[in-house]
Amino acid sequence: MKILFAAYDPQPERWTDLIAAQLPDAEIIVWQAGLPPTGADYALVWQPSEALFEQERSLRAVFNLGAGIDGLLRLPNLPRDIPVVRLEDAGMSVQMAEYVAYHVVGASRDMDLYRQQQAEQRWKIHRPIKRSEWPVGVLGLGHIGKRVARTLAALDYPVHGWARSEHALDGVQSHAGQAGLDTFLSATRVLINTLPLTDDTRDLIDYRLLSRLQPNAVVINVGRGEHLVDDDLIRALAEGQVTRAVLDVFRQEPLPADHPFWRTPGITITPHISARTLRDATVEQICTKIGALEAGAPVSGVVDVQRGY
Repeated sequence: MKILFAAYDPQPERWTDLIAAQLPDAEIIVWQAGLPPTGADYALVWQPSEALFEQERSLRAVFNLGAGIDGLLRLPNLPRDIPVVRLEDAGMSVQMAEYVAYHVVGASRDMDLYRQQQAEQRWKIHRPIKRSEWPVGVLGLGHIGKRVARTLAALDYPVHGWARSEHALDGVQSHAGQAGLDTFLSATRVLINTLPLTDDTRDLIDYRLLSRLQPNAVVINVGRGEHLVDDDLIRALAEGQVTRAVLDVFRQEPLPADHPFWRTPGITITPHISARTLRDATVEQICTKIGALEAGAPVSGVVDVQRGY
């Protein structure tokens, strides 16, 4: 069995040594463009080039080293006759829930105001939080979205969730499909995006959508940069419909120095760190699935290429 590691890392042995420890009988190869085909059975990839699939024609499955698969699915020569398997959690959902909870709590409990008061050496107590004034809406109820929604519901925030199809979550009011989107938005003050990027979700968060949120809205985008129409967010902030935006993902990364987000009041920027891929957990998950495929057993996390998730 041959396993191909095809993701940029200046120290690929950090991955390949872990794979070898899990699957000692496998031959582990670090892919390089322009070399003869390796005859690999499985490929572990992140943002691969088209050349990979031109070169490697005997793959039996492709494993994506992350939850987001849009970079993989946009390749025109991605094989359609083999499983494409996304990473399921591997420690990312708890990181995402921490990140989102930090910003929701910070906004709702006026933590910026208290930091300002500290700088001014001013002691003033403001009224306690009313969680009913901070209803949360989670766009996307996949593995990560569910963890985010459950975490905030456990903190007694009113939580709504929206997805393409119905989901049942304790403590979360679920909305589904286009018919349920308006109701979801009108019930939401804090909008949290965890959606996958597909043709249907690209540019979804535009001025019209932002205008349907409750007044003094907060937007937290941890999905993909292409979900958000940048200029529309800036307009919504300038008009006061949105008072704060926390952005961890962008259309171009790193975010260019001349991008207006850097200078727009009310925007908090982080460099795509809301959930990092954890090597040990990732390799363990993928190697377990490779073992199952070798034994002829089904695996979870197989992507519906047509839907994009």
